[in-house]
Amino acid sequence: MRFLYPLLALSALAAPAAHAQLSADSVAPVLASAAPVSEPATDGLPAETPAPGAPLGLNRALAPAAPAKFKLTPDDPDKPSFIPVPIAFYQQETGFAGGLAILPVWRFGEDTTVRKSNARLIAWISQKKQTTIQLTHTIFTKEEKFYFSGELSYYDLAFQYFGRGNDTDKDILSNIQYPLWVFDEKALVKVKPDLFVGLRYRLTDLGTVELKDGDDSTPEPYNTIPAEQRAGYTTSGVGPALLYDGRDNVLATYRGNFVDAHVLFHGKGLGSDYNFTRYMVDVRHFNPLFGSNNTILALQFLGQYHTGDVPFREWGGMGATLGGSLYNNAYLMRGIYEARFRDRQFTTAQAEIRQKLFWRIDGAVFGAVGQVAPNLDDYTFDGLKYAGGVGARFRFNRRDRLNIRLDYGVGSGGNSGIIFAVGEAF
Repeated sequence: MRFLYPLLALSALAAPAAHAQLSADSVAPVLASAAPVSEPATDGLPAETPAPGAPLGLNRALAPAAPAKFKLTPDDPDKPSFIPVPIAFYQQETGFAGGLAILPVWRFGEDTTVRKSNARLIAWISQKKQTTIQLTHTIFTKEEKFYFSGELSYYDLAFQYFGRGNDTDKDILSNIQYPLWVFDEKALVKVKPDLFVGLRYRLTDLGTVELKDGDDSTPEPYNTIPAEQRAGYTTSGVGPALLYDGRDNVLATYRGNFVDAHVLFHGKGLGSDYNFTRYMVDVRHFNPLFGSNNTILALQFLGQYHTGDVPFREWGGMGATLGGSLYNNAYLMRGIYEARFRDRQFTTAQAEIRQKLFWRIDGAVFGAVGQVAPNLDDYTFDGLKYAGGVGARFRFNRRDRLNIRLDYGVGSGGNSGIIFAVGEAF
């Protein structure tokens, strides 16, 4: 999702956090428990030194109460925090919206070579009465013997639907809205360092797709959706999954490689209303430039391909920025409207330079290309779509590299937009 954390809230959280982070070894996340800590005595004497001639207990009883100070980090840096953070944002699809986010980061066991796990629980409601409740997670167990990643989410969102294809007209659109449940889980076991194999299961339950009124809305794209799909449907698929995750940090990577490949077989035996197969590969590479972690090159290639009877919402969607597990929490073709172009086959690649600037502020510049088509042999060089832009990062949690991100992108199809989000784009 696209999120904006109010600047006032950021400054209030950042100031005491910066005070608490006096050295590299004491860097502490902003999101943490709020246990009160007593201040030292303020009478000029050491905290445990009684006033002359007074019993220790009496001295403590008569001493003025010290103001309480709230810790923004847990004593154990490997323990999760569940402090809710307010969020507010505006985007074309939703109008103004607000809600809460809980963003725990933790480690299982005491082995610091085990990468930290994380979860994101985000809930919001918009002025257009749209709702999202999204729980995503990435978990490394002790010794990284097992890896779990997925989501459980409920969406009730409105979109501009332009129909199917790589060349849809931006002036011919339907405003549609539908409720959607998503359950997606990868359960993998380590076969060697950084390499995991196992199964992935994905369930989606789509409610009734409604045509909404609007000055720019036309019924044509909506009417191209088969009536039985507009009435709602369920997809359910399972299949083998392979993951290579050599990233040093899953929230904001400095170095390493990531490869996710899986196949999902959907069929009536699994409770799916449609029989189709999804093949997907997601490859990422991260590398520091100029001999330091101040400048990072990030690259990604993603392909999503289908065979069989694929319902409209399961097509690949260019401009997908909903987050969630479908694209491993990646934001694709930033600057292009949500699923502006969609079809059975989808391929995209993006590159980003991430530059440390000052204090908690970083910058980024990014670009991407992509294309959708009914079949792979329908791809053409002239059919490539483009997107790119610039962004800023606020290091909300220095130790665990949890960033709040603001991007401005422009793209093919007459699109542009501002994206606010938790975490890096990929």
